[in-house]
Parts: sequence; structure tokens; C-alpha cells
Amino acid sequence: MNNEFKIPASPVRASETIKKSRFIATVQRASSIKEAKIFIEKIKKEFPDASHNCWAYQTGEPKSSAFVGMSDDGEPRSTAGKPMLTVLINSGIGEIAAVVTRYFGGVKLGTGGLIRAYSGVLQRALANLKTKKKIITADITFTAKYNDITSVKHILKIFKAETIKEIYKENVLFKVLVRKDKAEKFKTAITDTLNYKPDFTLKS
Repeated sequence: MNNEFKIPASPVRASETIKKSRFIATVQRASSIKEAKIFIEKIKKEFPDASHNCWAYQTGEPKSSAFVGMSDDGEPRSTAGKPMLTVLINSGIGEIAAVVTRYFGGVKLGTGGLIRAYSGVLQRALANLKTKKKIITADITFTAKYNDITSVKHILKIFKAETIKEIYKENVLFKVLVRKDKAEKFKTAITDTLNYKPDFTLKS
């Protein structure tokens, strides 16, 4: 099981002219469908006079088809959005969105030509895309007594857990992010340190 994957580190753009039509591919990270849609609208506003602004996104882990979307934006069905999405899914990169802008040059490319053009310019952009690693984490919530706070924070440090919330009431509520592959060991370490089993809420 992989516990990390590549995501875009910064936006990238590539362009290509094919039979007088200009194709411009813009690629950016999108960690949610909402972020992908904001990005798409941004590109549409940048190129409002374009013949087409076709798009695709895959906002989950690489090769996942759970959080995807695509649009041919007026091009013949499945000649733009679908081949773009196929490129993204097979790229090995997650949380990614792409828009390919086309300025029609007067020469029709045909179905095969369009598929090659949209997928090709996107692949050219991906070839220059800088990436970084994202660690897959588990969201763990639990409570501890006040006199156990020092011990809990020591465990957090050992596991390099990121604290999202600390709420001090009758007890202390911790909401933390831990590497997914270390989640069960983390829970065991907390339980052993506290000498009692706290109520864990785990969200992957």
C-alpha cells in the first residue's frame, strides 16, 4: 500500500499549433472538486474569446476515478474531456486539474485529430510539471486527562503528528493528523502511555 503520492507543486502551461488551431494546456493542483471548478472558471475568464475551454480533473489519489470530471465544451463528444481525463488518470499524479484552450484556425481536425491534439498538448504540459509528495494521513480525535498532556505531546512528536485542534474542557480533546500507515501504532502508543484506552475517532 502506498502512503504517499505525487501532486503538482506549481501551475504549468504548454501550447502547440496544429493545422492553424492553437491549443494551450494549463495544469494546476486541485485538492477538491470545488478547487478544480474555481481553476476552470479562472482559465475561462483568462481566455474568454477562445473557441473552446475543455477541461478535466482528478482530485483524489493517482489512478482513482472517484473524484473526476470532464467537459468537451462544444467539441464533438469524447474528443477532448475524455482523452484529457485519461491522460490525468494515467499520469501517476493526484489532485490535478487541466484546461486545454483552443483557438480554432479554420481547419477541421476530425475525431482522431482532436483526441491526439487535446491529449498531446496536455502530455507536453505534464512533461514540464514540477511535483511534490503528499503523505496520506488519518484524522484521529481522542481525549486525554490534563496530567497526561506532556506524555501525549511526546507521542505526537515521535510520530510527527500534526495537531489540528486542542480543546481544553473537562479533559483535553486532541484532533491530529498521522500517517495512515502509522495510525494503528499511534493509537496503541497513546493507549499504552495513558494506561487507559481513550475513545478514538478515526477518519481516513
